[in-house]
Amino acid sequence: MKLVEVLIERKAESLNRPFSYIYLGSKEVGEGFRVIIPFAHSKVMGYVINVIDTNKSHEEIEKETGFKLSEVIDVVDEKPLLNDELMKLAKRMSEYYLSPLISVLQSMLPTSLKPSLSALKGPKIAYDSYLRLLDDNEEGLTPKQIELIRRLKNNGPILKKDYKSPSIINKLLSLNKIEIVKVEKSRLEIPEYKKEKSKVLTSDQLEAVKSIIDTDKTVTLLHGVTGSGKTEVYLKLSELTLKEGKNVLMLVPEISLTPVMVEYFQRRFNNKVAILHSDLTPAEKYDEYRRISKGETRVVVGARSAIFAPLDNIGLIILDEEHVESYKQDSSPYYHAKDVAIFRAEHFRAKVVLGSATPSLESMARAQKGVYHYVRLSKRINNQELPRTSIIDLGRAYNLTRDSFIFSKRLIDELSGVLSRKEQAILLINRRGFSGYITCRSCGHMFMCPNCDIALTYHKEDNLLKCHHCGHVELSPEVCPNCGSKYLSHSGFGTERIVKEINKLFPEARVLRLDSDVGEVRNNIAKTIAKFSNNEADILVGTQMIAKGHDFPNVTLVGVVLADIGLSLPSFRSTERAFELITQAVGRSGRSNKEGIAIIQTYNPTHYAISLAAKQDYESFYKKEMQVRKISQYPPYTYLASLEISGQNEENVIEMVHRIASKLMEQKFDGVTILGPVSPFIAKENNTYRRLILIKYKNDDKIKPYLRTILDSFKNKSQINVKVNVDPYSL
Repeated sequence: MKLVEVLIERKAESLNRPFSYIYLGSKEVGEGFRVIIPFAHSKVMGYVINVIDTNKSHEEIEKETGFKLSEVIDVVDEKPLLNDELMKLAKRMSEYYLSPLISVLQSMLPTSLKPSLSALKGPKIAYDSYLRLLDDNEEGLTPKQIELIRRLKNNGPILKKDYKSPSIINKLLSLNKIEIVKVEKSRLEIPEYKKEKSKVLTSDQLEAVKSIIDTDKTVTLLHGVTGSGKTEVYLKLSELTLKEGKNVLMLVPEISLTPVMVEYFQRRFNNKVAILHSDLTPAEKYDEYRRISKGETRVVVGARSAIFAPLDNIGLIILDEEHVESYKQDSSPYYHAKDVAIFRAEHFRAKVVLGSATPSLESMARAQKGVYHYVRLSKRINNQELPRTSIIDLGRAYNLTRDSFIFSKRLIDELSGVLSRKEQAILLINRRGFSGYITCRSCGHMFMCPNCDIALTYHKEDNLLKCHHCGHVELSPEVCPNCGSKYLSHSGFGTERIVKEINKLFPEARVLRLDSDVGEVRNNIAKTIAKFSNNEADILVGTQMIAKGHDFPNVTLVGVVLADIGLSLPSFRSTERAFELITQAVGRSGRSNKEGIAIIQTYNPTHYAISLAAKQDYESFYKKEMQVRKISQYPPYTYLASLEISGQNEENVIEMVHRIASKLMEQKFDGVTILGPVSPFIAKENNTYRRLILIKYKNDDKIKPYLRTILDSFKNKSQINVKVNVDPYSL
């Protein structure tokens, strides 16, 4: 008999502990297996973390423990889901991020393999059925039967579905002349690309490759200006890693960049590449996960969750555009792919390369201190000049025109020039939808989300108001519900409005839009990028997903329609994010042999994030922003954690957050500063009220164990939810 300790599939903090069950069955069971168990009068999935063989009877164990133990209903798996390395990684993440281990495991595994009862309904292995010859003796067979026998003899096994006569197949099966063989198939179709030889690297690129190979440090920060050829450095490092018999993990921050990077790696390494990102169907992701776990691939390309790929013998992990906040998970477990990459690299003694034109302040600070190895690519390929950049002050009337309330005279002129020269332009506005919000001009009523403390955004394409946080949707109003007035005002603008404005000013222009609304339809992102790459459109309008990593040779103009968006957000990272976004967007222009131009429209032309981004002057921005961070004691000068208290009763939430803040302050930990309680930017989301406590600390030896005791104290309080976000990006 076996005593099995399992984690329950439910992620509640109150269930974040092992539960014991008796297993009397004959199937193999061990750490990493999923089991179906009874729990609270229902069936749930459990994840086994320990198995104890015992000769004691069921009754003896119950008497010894003082608990009545239920029996495991069934064992789901035939082998552990995670190998030792990934299981150790899950435990380390749970400890570092103060997250329930079960939530970490569910983040690591694809739908069909998650420790969740719903996973049993997920995709299973798909097979193709082949006909294979067993006996080629033709005696007594009809001509049609002989035809199939000879086809199999001459060509080998054929797909059953390719032979259109079931009666012939069934007869030959009954005569034991042929058999049906099932072969596992992949449901993901990766385009075939012509194999490409390694390119000749520039002296700067060669020096960068050599420096990264020679360093004894685990992490290298590859700081290269936009267009400096970082991708070719990645490819060369990957080639050398594969020659050593080791494997490569290549991460990109956005799904929109995955097809581009897949193509680069496919051309260089052919069928050695697997893909993992959230735009795959569950079936495609399951197949790719199995390919990787069986060792059928050497390179994995994907977005954030690809960091958990079951790739063995890793020699190199690359994070392109390492500064992008999408590498940080915004729900529990709040992991950052960079931290997880370093955890995995330490296990395999692999190298981690963090690439960016605008490295995060934390990464640059570690490079300056010598914690990370630092490599600089200061020039564009072939010494191509950076774009000529102009800042347009929207507060000055002479920059404006009656033809448009969105585009300045200069931007309209430059767009006209691009169209006449048959070149391309990118217009960035980091807000989707048609207008930011709708108000009544008679009484001032604003249309708000009923579930969240935020205005609804108007989407003209489907004439709906949408909440970009909880997903609430309602019909666009014709009259004010408060006073009945028909005079409704649309304020602000997003990607949809920009497209409409272009269509008005340049009706002959071919325009594409790329934002998360477009990306809701599967494969739309890849199709849109492919169309623009193939010059099937003149202007691409989009949010931040168009500002990173793309290389469009015919783009000679980038327009940042409103650079101020995001600067006023109440976050210590808002200035850094604005600088990064503008710098990256400007870098999309003039990447081939054509001169590039960038136009930045703003109401804050003297703000250092905007003026220095226009100059592509990262070093000056880094010095300035580090001074601000030092004065305010924010990362990288301190570590940061946020404690979120939430619930559906606002009074209870406020009472509890003040009680917890008082307890934290009473501890008087050295080097720890408690800020708050504060209301987050969105204090009510999806009918849940939220309050935050921010904790700054230099060392986590005392504060993290105390935060764990706080989490433990709420295990039996169902009305209040408490979560810790270690190293938060958004507050």
